[in-house]
Amino acid sequence: MDKLTMHSVNKVDENIKKIGALFPNALTEVIKGYTEDGTAIIEQAIDFDVLKQELSNVVVEGPEERYQFTWPDKKKSILLANSPIAKTLRPCRGESVDFDHTENLYIEGDNLDVLKLLQETYLGKVKMIYIDPPYNTGNDFVYEDDFAQDTHEYLANSGQYDEEGNRLVQNTESNGRFHTDWLNMMYPRLKLAKDLLTDDGVIFISIDDNEVENIVKICNEIFGASNCISKIVVKNNPRGRQSDPFVATVHEYLVCYAKNKNQCVINGKPLSVEQRQGFNLKDSSKGSYRLLGLRQRGSASLREERPEMYFPIYVNPSTQELSLQMKEGWCCVVPQKSDGRDGRWMWGKDKCRNEIDRLVAKKVERRGEYDIFVKDYLITENRERTRKFKTIWDDKNYNNQNGTQEVKRILGGNYMSFPKSRFLLQNICTMGSIDNDIILDFFSGSATTAHAVMQLNAEDGGNRKFIMVQLPEETDEKSEAFKAGYKNICAIGKERIRRAGKKIKEDNKDKGDIENLDVGFRVLKVDSTNMQDVYYRPAEYKQDEILLFADNIKPDRTPEDLLFQVMLDLGVLLSSKIEETLIAGKEVFNVAEGYLMACFDSDVTSEVITEIAKKQPYYAVFRDSSIASDSVAANFEQIFATYSPTTVRKVL
Repeated sequence: MDKLTMHSVNKVDENIKKIGALFPNALTEVIKGYTEDGTAIIEQAIDFDVLKQELSNVVVEGPEERYQFTWPDKKKSILLANSPIAKTLRPCRGESVDFDHTENLYIEGDNLDVLKLLQETYLGKVKMIYIDPPYNTGNDFVYEDDFAQDTHEYLANSGQYDEEGNRLVQNTESNGRFHTDWLNMMYPRLKLAKDLLTDDGVIFISIDDNEVENIVKICNEIFGASNCISKIVVKNNPRGRQSDPFVATVHEYLVCYAKNKNQCVINGKPLSVEQRQGFNLKDSSKGSYRLLGLRQRGSASLREERPEMYFPIYVNPSTQELSLQMKEGWCCVVPQKSDGRDGRWMWGKDKCRNEIDRLVAKKVERRGEYDIFVKDYLITENRERTRKFKTIWDDKNYNNQNGTQEVKRILGGNYMSFPKSRFLLQNICTMGSIDNDIILDFFSGSATTAHAVMQLNAEDGGNRKFIMVQLPEETDEKSEAFKAGYKNICAIGKERIRRAGKKIKEDNKDKGDIENLDVGFRVLKVDSTNMQDVYYRPAEYKQDEILLFADNIKPDRTPEDLLFQVMLDLGVLLSSKIEETLIAGKEVFNVAEGYLMACFDSDVTSEVITEIAKKQPYYAVFRDSSIASDSVAANFEQIFATYSPTTVRKVL
């Protein structure tokens, strides 16, 4: 039951609601003040400049108008994206699959932290990003980012905890910051995500009506409106959402942007059986083809619109040989429309001349004259032809219920609400990736994207790699998932990948190379930095206090923990091959076949340093406190100068 307010009605709030009902465009969200700790207090209010104009029949003077997209705390959300963090990723072999050989990653932690940690290592390396973020329906959760912090505080906790340690908050429509909180969550994450994309990379975002306009505005600002590829309508609920008050919603959106549309390639959809049958002609050199008319159809098909593409093509009536030069006795063919008007060719003169072997002359019986056709081959550049995806995706396989049922079949229970259809994700991956591309999903949920990547690789022989990122959000104690032992969403996602990978291999065991299919993943978890605070702020400690930290590394951290932080700092892919060897009794890591070599053991001798130098790595890393003696330290640089002067030497 509702609790009594025990005070009189707030008339201002009531009046704002009334005016908002009459003039919804005058309703906005503004900063009304700040709490003692500096947090902005956001409330609904009336934009009086807009209201004045609504109530006037002449232009009302006011602030200079300009096109802009803004909201309270937008500047702080930009600051949040740019602020550094003192965190790292720690490997977890026990929860991984095929840790030493896989190139896939599963990262547990706040995705804002992860996106920051990946900036150095994966800058410009991710070909495709897909995310299915909270839709801001009023019942889901958004990440709570606290902007009221200075840099020192942010380094301590990355701004992701409130005073009670909560990471997520429910964003209800009664919240005065309803859109503000969601925008402040999405903006810094998308801003960071853009930098990870390759120059020809693309991002796909699933969203519904609640925030589709805002996600498009954010993407227009971050990626540029000119880089919008499409806003696809996906029919994902054929029966319609019966909880809707007036019209049952059957669809959601898939928003797609390129980092640079001029460099981006959107792959097509495989041809259907019927479409393949249309390529029913063959030649000995290039295989199956169909004939397409060279004359332009549809828009801009008249001579006057492209006069340079109107020219004669000559046909030898005996041999059907073609030429662009006039020859005696040969038939002259020009692009003429069926109504007698002059048309134009699809190709210009130079292309026709260079590819004349692809042109075919055929006599049209009903007209008694020749027409020119183009050989359109099924396979070009060793790839089979595809068809363009359309802006409306209407297939029963896209139904969200299919996603629910698939998770249920794999895991044996109804452990995840409304996961995306794997079939949908496979089509998205087909559009945005090929062969060896890296695919990132930083709202990975039940890991449908990882499942789709593995399945697609099994079907087309690709070697795409996935990076899944998920906050270890706890499952409800009353849920089936919790009772089955899945204490958080990450546990569901990891187990799905394990079982899905095993099933894909079993289903494709007749394929010769299926054993090489990568269905493993390295689990990495966001944690505080491996280094003691004195490492970052030595000036804040007195000399006698510094002596207490003879080792500037936290005592609970392993050499492999240190290795992964070094890989992050030096930009070495976290999926790189790692080999461990012993040199003079010391553990030495060899990463990416000699690109990075590191030793974090104590009492490292000249013998160890010499053997590492002889292998001439690009990077060599040691602990500052691990050198065996002053004489070894004195000889360190000379050893590398002798055996590998170009090696970049680093110490922790």
